[in-house]
Amino acid sequence: MTISAAVPVATAGAAIPEGVIALDTIDVAGNPLARGGVSEILIGPRELERKNPSDIRDVFASEPRVKVGGSTPMSQKVYVNGVEETNLAVTIDGSRQNNKVFHHNGTTLIDPSFLRAARVDAGVAPADAGPGALAGAIAYETKDARDFLTGNGVGAFAKTQFSSNGPVFTNNLAGYARYEGFDILAYGTLGKGDNYKAGNGQEVLGTKTDLLSGLFKMGWEAPSGDRFQISHERVRDDALRPFRGNIGFITGRPVWEPRVRRYEIDRQNTVFTYSRTSALGWWDPKAVLAYSRTDVDTPIFERPVGASPLPVTYPGTGVTDSFNGKVENRFGFGDFGSVTAGVDFYKDKALYKDRNMRVNEKASNLGVYAQARLKPFERARLSFGLRGDQQWFTGTTGQEFDNAGLSRNISGEFDLIPEHLTVRAGYSHVWGGVQLAENFIMNPAWRYGNGMRPATSDNVMAGLVARWHGFTLEGSVFRTEVENARAARFAVASATLLRDIESHGYEIGLGYAWEDGFIRGKYASVNVMIDGQRADSDTGTYLATPIGDVFTLTAAHTFRQWGVTVGGDIEIVRDYKKVAPGNLPLKGYEVVNLFAEYKPLQLQNLILRAEVKNLLDQTYADRATYGQEFGTVTPLYQPGRAFVLSASARF
Repeated sequence: MTISAAVPVATAGAAIPEGVIALDTIDVAGNPLARGGVSEILIGPRELERKNPSDIRDVFASEPRVKVGGSTPMSQKVYVNGVEETNLAVTIDGSRQNNKVFHHNGTTLIDPSFLRAARVDAGVAPADAGPGALAGAIAYETKDARDFLTGNGVGAFAKTQFSSNGPVFTNNLAGYARYEGFDILAYGTLGKGDNYKAGNGQEVLGTKTDLLSGLFKMGWEAPSGDRFQISHERVRDDALRPFRGNIGFITGRPVWEPRVRRYEIDRQNTVFTYSRTSALGWWDPKAVLAYSRTDVDTPIFERPVGASPLPVTYPGTGVTDSFNGKVENRFGFGDFGSVTAGVDFYKDKALYKDRNMRVNEKASNLGVYAQARLKPFERARLSFGLRGDQQWFTGTTGQEFDNAGLSRNISGEFDLIPEHLTVRAGYSHVWGGVQLAENFIMNPAWRYGNGMRPATSDNVMAGLVARWHGFTLEGSVFRTEVENARAARFAVASATLLRDIESHGYEIGLGYAWEDGFIRGKYASVNVMIDGQRADSDTGTYLATPIGDVFTLTAAHTFRQWGVTVGGDIEIVRDYKKVAPGNLPLKGYEVVNLFAEYKPLQLQNLILRAEVKNLLDQTYADRATYGQEFGTVTPLYQPGRAFVLSASARF
């Protein structure tokens, strides 16, 4: 369960604001992805506007159970309760993301300026979240023209941002239009900048900004309420990065190995969606057909041959893609709730190629699911679901293996004292099938034997939430156990290497909201084990990473008479000494960020903003960043103090 305090709500009657968990029968004001669930974390348009995120780490700031390792967009990986996102069902605009490309780069490269909303099911996820939701699900939704225009018309949006640490310039430009049911949006981002400096004043090599991204969406809504939409989104990062993109440096490496090499990462997502803007009794269908793909190109370096001091180099390419879709219908039963039932599929492929070999694995899946979200009586909300999956897996040698399994979930909440005290709990068992290996370690000579055991998981949570005159106090405990998570290595006998993950802990939160502002604090303690031993970031590659104790404090207040909003956030991560034997304890850190935003009363379409990030100029790596427990590793440090100025306008 997500722990958080209430924040201001602009919509009358919206009892649960963004950032607070809500069950399916309660809509969250301003959040298009809100559908409820006892483990749901919601980040909607208003919160994204307040955060002004530069990367995915900023998107999940103030959520201590969602950590993002890495300091550059190309190296960032999201961990939920310490479990890496490759063990969650991740979608963008409903399209499955198959991004297990290279363990030295990030998992889902995304431009946060495109985001309309984000939802995390931390642990317990519904059956309609998609296949493979072993430790939960993450859903991103991008903007369309309706986010800028309420009716017929044309317009444009422009934003420019400068960060002193680099320096870095980022520019956004969008054009959009709506007319008689048609809408269209074209949105682009260009980011350029030099290497930043860490808090110790030293330049962090391989951290230049070179980001180019674009989003195109076009939709048509018929008078009947039927809506058709097609979108294409693409993000490209191309620059010199640390030789191992998620690591600053490793001592003792061969002298011929360079400090940096070029990584070109190109992720694209194309989605066709049919839906209805209003239900017709039991008829509320949705259909999605999508293709997602991530390409990673980087030079491969091998030991020099003969007397030459120069290494042998040649290009290496990894490609993961997914052709996927679903057809579902939501059967409404009025105030009693609804049942969503459907069929989904995916056809995933992982490919690696260089001058020496071409190798791939493939997996296809067909799933059938139903999820009920009911309100059996006034003080209770109940959600339960079932899905069945049939998977076909093909290894690098052409061997084929078929597997099938069932997933189930149940959760609910009950108002012990209506409007003031609620108890909630949930459980899920998930069948995840056989996971594809990472592209860059695939071996054409792997021995699969009789195949692999499909990954499965069990998730459980329970908690209480109390509300009183603007105050919110919450507490919860959670546990996730994943069995047979794939941890393949290049060695011939390591294709079927499997590991078990255990994550458990608790979260508490306290906050207060008033008409023009809020303050909320959260504290989470997350403990992660792999095969019964304390997790470390190397064993945990594509699995999990140690987290420990994290405290966040977030506040904001708007002075309406002046059009000024001020706020900030603090993250305190405690030292972590419960490391695996022989490893170094993980150092804690404290980070303070502040902002002030001015929206002129007579020019509401103009926003001027000033920020100070890492005010205390801390030298630190985010807790979820690789390698901090190893004495030979210099982790990829976060930027030191930066002054950020931005201006945006709508025309």
